[in-house]
Amino acid sequence: MRHDWSVEEIEALFALPFNDLMFRAQQAHRAHFDANEVQLSTLLSIKTGGCPEDCKYCPQSSRYNTDVESELLMKKEQVVAAAKAAKEKGASRFCIGAAWREPKGRAFELVCDMISEIKSMDMEACATLGMLSAEQAARLKEAGLDYYNHNLDSAPEYYKEIISTRTYEERLDTLKHVRAEGMSICCGGIVGMGESRRHRAGLVAQLARMSPHPESVPINMLVKVEGTPVAEEAQFAGTLDNFEFIRTIAVARITMPASHVRLSAGRETMSEEMQALCFLAGANSIFYGEKLLTTGNQDAEHDQQLFARLGIRPMETPTPSSRRMANA
Repeated sequence: MRHDWSVEEIEALFALPFNDLMFRAQQAHRAHFDANEVQLSTLLSIKTGGCPEDCKYCPQSSRYNTDVESELLMKKEQVVAAAKAAKEKGASRFCIGAAWREPKGRAFELVCDMISEIKSMDMEACATLGMLSAEQAARLKEAGLDYYNHNLDSAPEYYKEIISTRTYEERLDTLKHVRAEGMSICCGGIVGMGESRRHRAGLVAQLARMSPHPESVPINMLVKVEGTPVAEEAQFAGTLDNFEFIRTIAVARITMPASHVRLSAGRETMSEEMQALCFLAGANSIFYGEKLLTTGNQDAEHDQQLFARLGIRPMETPTPSSRRMANA
């Protein structure tokens, strides 16, 4: 397990012949996981729209004219009902997201109550709520949160092309607060935003240098939503090659062999063959359900049919004892 990857070493992995890269990714995957199990998570937006930040890919930003309407925080009863429905469909982790720069006041306490209810259903709980203070991270830990999602989005050198209202260092500070409380991290990025291969290698390097590595690494394919800059500006006009996306999955698996690598946003438009190659490259986690915050996703029945054809099984929720053994 390495935490000293250079960008040049990761670029060299990207440049391997495709078959060699896939073989190395499979070796790394099988050394740490059952290659035919996939962890299923469901994501629910509990507070949609109205975010003050300027992330150029995000339809929830109040700065852009999209079809996303600003909504109030959902009631706890609605969230609990959604979590129960997700568990019935096979999800072992329930993730909640709120379009905030950072959580505040009474709304934050309501979210903590939601997390406690989700945990009472014997599910893993994950949240993405924006930037956190050390005190807020401690409160989330007290509520029972297992994972906190806070993506780096891109390499440090390309980040400024995407966001100006939050610095890279602020993202890293939130991750430090989460780690200090002993919670697991869900941290990845978005590819296909006009970045170079070196930028993609730089993103993976940032993640793979963390010690420990993020327990979950979502790799998102850019979804261009009308009204956002990524859908309108020439810089983002290109489309990432499918094999380059699969290579990114494989490189993440090789450099972070014990992490769950999540095939995340953009899966709705991927063919079954492409998804199968992503699983072969080491992806072993997906979001399960018809929606990811505000964008579409494959429906659960379609996923079940694909899993049956590939011989893939849903991963069971780990027990506290198995988590301790895995981290030993």
